[in-house]
Amino acid sequence: MSALSDSFAVAESALPTSREEAWRSMPLRVLERRAFAAATHPSAPLELVAGIPAPRLVFVHGAHDERLSDISGLADGITIGHGVIVDVASDSHASAFTRTALAQAATKISLAPASSARLHIVELGLATGDAELWHHHLRIDIGNDAHLTLVEHQLADGAHTHFANGAVSVALAAGATMRHARVNDDPDGATRFLHTDVSVANKAHYARFDLELGAALSRHELQIRLAGNDATTAAHGALLGTGKRHVETRLQVEHVGRDTRSDLQWRGLASGRSRVVMHGGIRIDAGADGSDAQLSNRNLLLSDNAEVDTQPVLVIHADEVKAAHGATVGQLDTNALFYLRSRGVPEAQARRMLTAAFVQSLLSQVDDADIRTLLDTRLAAALRQLDPADVE
Repeated sequence: MSALSDSFAVAESALPTSREEAWRSMPLRVLERRAFAAATHPSAPLELVAGIPAPRLVFVHGAHDERLSDISGLADGITIGHGVIVDVASDSHASAFTRTALAQAATKISLAPASSARLHIVELGLATGDAELWHHHLRIDIGNDAHLTLVEHQLADGAHTHFANGAVSVALAAGATMRHARVNDDPDGATRFLHTDVSVANKAHYARFDLELGAALSRHELQIRLAGNDATTAAHGALLGTGKRHVETRLQVEHVGRDTRSDLQWRGLASGRSRVVMHGGIRIDAGADGSDAQLSNRNLLLSDNAEVDTQPVLVIHADEVKAAHGATVGQLDTNALFYLRSRGVPEAQARRMLTAAFVQSLLSQVDDADIRTLLDTRLAAALRQLDPADVE
């Protein structure tokens, strides 16, 4: 057995390999040689989360931290349970990483019909002596005509080389809506794998924005199933690769019900020697007539040594549908750069301005002002930290 299979307590043959199409881009050999210790759940200072508003749930190395959490102001109609055994339907295509996370007892969040709530979820990784492995399982059920706004913060305090392995399952009942934002900001040595599965019922709407600032290895599998008639989703995101990071998102949206709609807009930035990977898949099943699916993935290469891999996939098994996808990989607009330089803007500053505008224009899709401000602030901070040599 490899060190990685030992850490996950599974046979080496159960782990995915780069020979599988879905894992072809992921440098798994880097992980195979690594061993991870069990999570120790260290104590974290309150200052780390003081700026994140209540109500909030905080998890340190995968374990709920009651001291850092603050559920004051939690709306009526929302219930939260920890250590809940969740019956999860098996997915033959799920990786050993995903199955391990789903096998854990979950934090279950339920929102009663016709109610409304906001919640922040914070996952912290702290600097410790050993590289640790933890699993986090989150289950969210939203009742008929209910509305939930949820923000996930995946943060670190200090450099570490931990492996965070998570699974999130979301179910929206008929007429429900959910605004879902996520910021992943792990350090250079970290590994984070996340599987998110969303089911959207009749006339329900699921909107999300992912700001992927990455880790040494970062992979997010996002699957959205528009199961009901008139179900809709608007799932957008930005991937920022810096240094030698590998940032990967695999998006799959399945149209099952009639008259469903998906709007998918993603941006990628690759600087330094990083690699940004975006797989965007749309499937329109037989009987899903009236579906409207739109996918756009635009990417910027900010250095000669960076790499962007983009793969849009469209599979249609229904008639009377509208569907389109497109992907581009380019560099900063030389005309716009020349214009700014001619107005006296230094080259490094001009490049940063154009780079920021490329992604920040996407934030206009976020209709919640508080979430939009949060994402804009975190993105601006990340762009300020870019090494000038990375964007030349």
